[in-house]
Order: sequence, then C-alpha cells, then structure tokens
Amino acid sequence: MKRKYNIILLVLLLAFGSCSFTAKVDDDPDKDKLLIQIITLALDQLHFEPKELNDSFSKEIYSDYLELVDPLKRYFLQSDIDEFKKFETQIDDQLRASDISFFNTVYQRLIQRQNDAKVYYRSILEKPFDFYEDEDYNTDYETLTYTKSKKALKERWRQQLKFNTLSGYDMLIDQQNGDSKTEGEDTEEVSEPIVEKSLIELEVEARTETLKTLDNYFTDYIEDMEREDWFAMYVNTIVEEFDPHTSYMAPTDKDRFDQQMSGKLEGIGARLQKKMDYIKIVELISGGPAWRDGKIEVGDVIVKVRQDKEKEAISVVGMRIDDAIKLIKGPKGSKVILTMKKVDGSFEDIAITRDIVELEETYAKSSIVKKEGINYGVINLPKFYVDFEDYNSRNASSDIKLEIERLKEQGIEGLVLDLRNNGGGSLRTVVDMAGLFIKDGPIVQVRSTGEPKEVLSDEDKSISWDGPLVIMVNELSASASEILAAAMQDYKRAIIIGSKQTYGKGTVQNVLDLNRMVRNSSHGDLGALKLTRQKFYRINGGSTQLEGVKSDVVVPDRYSFIDIGERDQENPLAWDKITPVEYEVWNSYFDYNTTIANSKRRMENNEQLKLIENSAKWAKSKMDDNSYSLNYTKYKSKLKLNEEEAKQFEAISDYKTNLTFESLPYEQKLFTQDTTLRDKRNRWHENLSKDVYVEEALNVLNDLKMTYEINKLATIRN
Repeated sequence: MKRKYNIILLVLLLAFGSCSFTAKVDDDPDKDKLLIQIITLALDQLHFEPKELNDSFSKEIYSDYLELVDPLKRYFLQSDIDEFKKFETQIDDQLRASDISFFNTVYQRLIQRQNDAKVYYRSILEKPFDFYEDEDYNTDYETLTYTKSKKALKERWRQQLKFNTLSGYDMLIDQQNGDSKTEGEDTEEVSEPIVEKSLIELEVEARTETLKTLDNYFTDYIEDMEREDWFAMYVNTIVEEFDPHTSYMAPTDKDRFDQQMSGKLEGIGARLQKKMDYIKIVELISGGPAWRDGKIEVGDVIVKVRQDKEKEAISVVGMRIDDAIKLIKGPKGSKVILTMKKVDGSFEDIAITRDIVELEETYAKSSIVKKEGINYGVINLPKFYVDFEDYNSRNASSDIKLEIERLKEQGIEGLVLDLRNNGGGSLRTVVDMAGLFIKDGPIVQVRSTGEPKEVLSDEDKSISWDGPLVIMVNELSASASEILAAAMQDYKRAIIIGSKQTYGKGTVQNVLDLNRMVRNSSHGDLGALKLTRQKFYRINGGSTQLEGVKSDVVVPDRYSFIDIGERDQENPLAWDKITPVEYEVWNSYFDYNTTIANSKRRMENNEQLKLIENSAKWAKSKMDDNSYSLNYTKYKSKLKLNEEEAKQFEAISDYKTNLTFESLPYEQKLFTQDTTLRDKRNRWHENLSKDVYVEEALNVLNDLKMTYEINKLATIRN
C-alpha cells in the first residue's frame, strides 16, 4: 500500500511538472499567479477531502481574509467593505483563472488605510488622556462593525490607544509605589532611587510609551511587510479553508519547518502562534528554558519583550511573528524579559535565560515510586520521536522498551505511561510501541482518498509489559498519542486517565515541495505546501478526528474550559467511522469496571481537583470578560478584585503528595558526572510529587493489582 501510494504521488508530480505547467507558465512572468495555479491544482488532486470551488467557498475566503488583515477593524471603512463586496462570490472564479484581483484591490486599499492610521494615532497621542472620566471599552473585536466615517474610525483608535495607555499608566504607578517586581530578575544589584513623579507626568510617560510602541509596530512590522508577505497570508487563507493543518509555507517558513524537524531549537524553548494581534504560547519545548523555569504556560500571551540591558520594552502586540521571534531569540546565556498576559488575565514580567533546547529532554524518561511498600514505574514520553534516516538508531518505541526492562529489574508491579502534552510524531513508533503491551493484532487503520483502507498491525508476539497499565492524557495529547491511547482502550489493555477528551487530531500531513512541480521555472523559490493526505481510525472503526479519545476516568485541569482542541479550530475535517477490524480484547484478571468506578468516587471527593476545576472556571470567566472601564479608579479596583479572587487558588501550587520518586540506578551513576542531568531529574521528581493526577494514576494501579489478585484467587478456587 505504501509503495502504491508513493508511485501514485510520483506520477502526479511528474504530470504536473511535464504537462500542466510547462505549457502555461513559462510565458507568464507573474509568480503570484503561478503559485495560485500550482496550489489550487495540488489541493484538488492531492488533498484528502478536496473542496469544491464555488460561491460558498468564495464567501469564506472573502470574510476570513478581511478578518485576517484587519482583525481589530481599525483600518477599513464600511465604504471599503462595500467596494470589496463585489468580490464576495467571485474568488472561486478568480482562482480557476489564476486571477488575483481581489487580493490586489484589498492590498492596495490596506496600504492606504494603514498610512491614514499613522496620522490618526499620532494626532491622538499628542493630547493627554483623562483617566478619571467614566468611559467603557470592549475588547470583543469580533462583534465590532466597520465604521462609516473617518471620524468614527479615529474615535475607535482613541479608545484602543487609551486602553493600551491605561495599562502602562497603572504599571508606572505601581513601580513608583514599589508594588511591582519582575519574576526571575536579579535583585542583588542596587537600583537607582525612584524620582517621585506626579500623575500628570506619569500619564505623559505612559502615552509616550504607547507612541513608541505604535511607531515601532508600524516601522518594524507594517512598513517592513512586503507585498509577497501579504500575498502569502492570502494564499494561506485559501489553503486553510480545506482544513486547519493544511498550510502554505513560504521559503523562509519552509526553512524554519526544516529546522524544527531537526529537533534543535534555540531561545526560550517555546512554540508561538499569532492569534489575532497577539503572540500566544502554544507549546513549551520539554527541557527548554521556559519549561524549566515553570512560570510560562501554554495559553499565555507575550505582550512586550525587553533585553536584559535595555530599559524599555518593545510591544509585540500586532507585530509579525517572525519579528517577535527575532526579539525573543538570542545567544545562549543572555536574558530576555517577557511581559506576559497570563491565562487568568493577569500581567507578569518574567525573565528567562536563553539556552539551546536539548534534544535529550524530548526522549523518554522513567522513575521509580514506592506506594504502600510496592514499586511502581512512571514513564514520561514527550514525543513519538524517530530518526527517519535510520529507524533502528533510536526511536520512541525502542526507548520505551528499554525503560520497561530497566523498571522490571527494579521489581515494579504497575506502570504509568504519561502522554500529557505529547503532540504526536512517527506513526511507525506508535504501532511498535503498542506491540509492547499486547501479544499481536491491529493497532490503527489508515485511509487515503480513493484507496482501500490500510490496517497497521503489531506482528511481534513478544510482550514487554503484561502488568497493570495506566495511560495519562490531556487536551494537548494529539495524533500519535491518541492512536496509542485508543488502541489500548479498545483492547481493554489500559485505563486512560485525563481530560474529558484528547485533542482530536485524526489526520496526517505530507510536505510537498512546490518547486518540484514546475519545470524550468525562473520564478525563484516557490516554497512548500503542507497538506492533509490521510485519516486515522481506531480498530473499532471510529475516527480520532474531533472526538479524540475519551478518558475512562475524567479529571479536571486548567484547560478544561478553554477552547484548544481540534474541534475549536476553523474548518476541521468531520468525524466519521469505517468498518471495524477483528481484534481480541485483552484477557486478564484485571477488573477495569470496578477500578474505574473506585477512581471516579475518589475524584468526586478530591478537594485538590475541586479547587483546580474551580480555578479553571474562574480563569475562563476572566477570559470571556471583554469589558473594561477606562476610568483608572474603576480599572484598578477590578484588577485588585481579580488579585484577591486569585488568592483562593494559591493552594493549588502548595499541594504535595506523600510520594517519593527516584531515578533508576543507571541514571544515578550518571549523576556523578552530569550534574545538569541530576538537576533536571530532581525538578521532574519534585513536580511529580506535587502532581495530583500522577497520585491518582498510582491509586488506579494499586486497585488494578488488588482486583487481579482477588479474581485470580477466585478462579483458582473454582
């Protein structure tokens, strides 16, 4: 099947290169039109679920692109939108004709309106703000309508700028009163005495800072954006209508993708995503500086960036993500201070010392824990990694097998496999890893458009671990993690503990080099297209798409009420099911139903989990609160109220189990030479000892062990 798929793809590529383009393209010097032509053909021929280019598709492109280039509705007037309206149902026809009139019209008007905006904000910031008059501001930009006049648009700018300046005004007052402190910054240095300033002077300073931020934004981002950058955004709007994981990668993006695939990252060790005008943390790289520091979390937003020796921070709100990354990255050992808007809505300055993210921390690691005199093992797997050039050199499956053997030498009687925050990886390693826990049988089904389904099976009859098994997941467990959890759940081989459901990514993507699709092109590097080619299905026939894997034991966490799954993305592929395959449920003495029921009862009475759930609800309510007073007294009162309310959840970080975790003997020998490794493991063990979810996973293992002994004894007596 794999060979057949590769042959079909190769034939398509050759057909594209030798027929479709050589006749049409070489006489057309317009690279943009060429790119549209290639991409629309590739999507139609190769995407798992091609979309029909019709008026409905055109309307989606129309609205999504306008929202992308003007998310705060602070550039275009209603008259502009009225003019653009003629394109609303024409974009599909334009794509078929390689026509980019819609893009050109919007682009030219956008540049004009951005030049108008520079005049607006500079004139507004020349005058002082009255922070003591009653005025409200709503940050729910999605519900805003376009203004009908330049006067109304300028008023919108005024409110936005006043809101931004109010935040800076409050920070300056706190600094003057000695209420602020940067987390992670050295406090030994003697600071210069603070010169007392009047509120008028502080307002001027805050307003000047806002002006600098806007000037930097327009100079470093807007004016730095070239036409090809805007066009790449337009192309991505088109391809993302097919599904959220299909995307166009311009040449610089392709280079970055290749670097990420190599596993070597520098900087703070976090993956960032542009969301509206904000830079959001979407993943912390295991072992990286931000991960080690523990103060930055997924969902936090970076507002400002300041280098260690600089006094003024630069706002990254609205900045191009490439430019924001340039500010955040830096040489190993240097320090960067990030102003973060936390998940709960609070602001905090966090200092991070940059480092090279070590690949070693993406590998599996294990620990021993003793509970009621019994040894249990915990394995953490951050990624389903693999060396594609040499599968046998090192991969997640072989490493897990090795860790299991080492744990068995220590006499473990139960195993926890932690797949929380594991975004997936190699499909082959999933199949091999699942085979470590069952004798043999199907693991996952894969379907490509127009092809019969393929069943990937474990054919190795050996079993590495046949004892009690718990798999931990959360909302960020995706793709390969979901395949393994689903297979173990279908076989009734393991109990799944975690969020209500996992991420829900049941698709696989391939990267297509667009340069291979054009012969004798003089247009330069065309970039690449990452497009969805296949869909995964459980052995019971259900897809993991959208629905993910539903945990046997659901435990609340800080993401419980936040929209971060596949179902919350735009244009996800639908859930469906296919014919199940034959498989035999794991035959053992474990009583899963009784164990799950016991765990659920414990969850209902666990005060720590109740506190975590209430904290998640509170954080969600703050995220949904888009209304702010521009009266400083009321604004400050609301901030203080939030701080007081947040105190009720401080006990979450104080929680500690009575469990002690230890490294395996082979690692303890390494500690004498590698103190860095020792420190990493100590931090991990400390986090495990505070982890209520791991505590419950061990309770479940203990229950499974007890039911095994009871059922086995009953069988022997019978």
